[in-house]
Amino acid sequence: MSTLPPPLTQIPAQIACAGDYEPYARERMTPSAWAYLEGGAADETTLRANRAAYERVRILPRVLADLAGGGTELDLLGLRLPHPILLAPVAYQKLAHPEGELATALAASAMQAAMVVSTQASVALEDVARAASAPLWFQLYFQADRAATLQLVRRAEQAGYRALVVTADAPVNGVRNREQRASFALPPGVEAINLRGMPPMGGGVARAGASPVFGSGVLAHAPTWRDIEWLCGATSLPVVVKGILAPADAQRALEAGASAIAVSNHGGRTLDTVPATLEALPGIAAAVAGRVPVLLDGGIRRGTDVFKALALGASAVLLGRAYMHGLAAAGAVGVIHVLHMLRTELEIAMALAGCRTLADIDEQALWPGAAVAG
Repeated sequence: MSTLPPPLTQIPAQIACAGDYEPYARERMTPSAWAYLEGGAADETTLRANRAAYERVRILPRVLADLAGGGTELDLLGLRLPHPILLAPVAYQKLAHPEGELATALAASAMQAAMVVSTQASVALEDVARAASAPLWFQLYFQADRAATLQLVRRAEQAGYRALVVTADAPVNGVRNREQRASFALPPGVEAINLRGMPPMGGGVARAGASPVFGSGVLAHAPTWRDIEWLCGATSLPVVVKGILAPADAQRALEAGASAIAVSNHGGRTLDTVPATLEALPGIAAAVAGRVPVLLDGGIRRGTDVFKALALGASAVLLGRAYMHGLAAAGAVGVIHVLHMLRTELEIAMALAGCRTLADIDEQALWPGAAVAG
């Protein structure tokens, strides 16, 4: 029998911002599950950098602006959304709450937030779709062969998903020392259920003395730009390429047919010491030059973080660990609360910075000379 406390049934008054959910989430997850959710790669330099980047950027307040009729609505890949805060794909959400992705879908629907469902979700993508009234996107990991990949794509199409989000920055797992030290393993009843019955990805442990990664076979089926081109031609859904930090890769994604770019370093979980996503964002936005939407994830905890990302070129943001803390602490109600607080903070920031709509948020809304890079 679990000794973990049950999810909250009432939200304590002490929870005043998204970050306040973290201790409540931690005590409701096993140490190994917490290490999986919170850990980054290696020394977790990038994990910390994602947060620190927001602290270096300053907002420039403006007074006496005409704010009548303002709002946070936007058009994104054929969707009319009431606000620019989406829920990022997070695998194995039953590690955080027994209802997993179903609770998150309920919260997304209540808050009219688009939700990206992971290939490695612990609930079948069709079941999530049946539970949701909010728009869903499907995060896609390429499988060992195109037939298996296409099977996932067709399932997402038939279930009513509105876009495909290809994670491009993890052909291998990062060096996740925190997970290793916690001996993380999926508990009984939690699995990547969408991949049940599919061929394994292949690879294994390299022979002693052999190349540990290149000699293991794990990269034999790693996707390339040719796979992105194939996917864009194989589906009518818009394809978002997620995991872009280099402007040249953003350009290459557009050439391959991508409908949007997601600036991401996988939450600091793949290659350590890469730039914070907010640091990389201006270069990506300049390379894209408004041709497609630019999304961003990594380190967002406040509505002011959302504001800063929009000012530096993002069209919308993807929220990750912050909503998972709400999920672990209080299920769907916790996710709803996190989204509501961030949207409230964003609208307050807009009002105090004299920005009536999202279109008014640009670099002029930031303090001149504020350094994004450390």
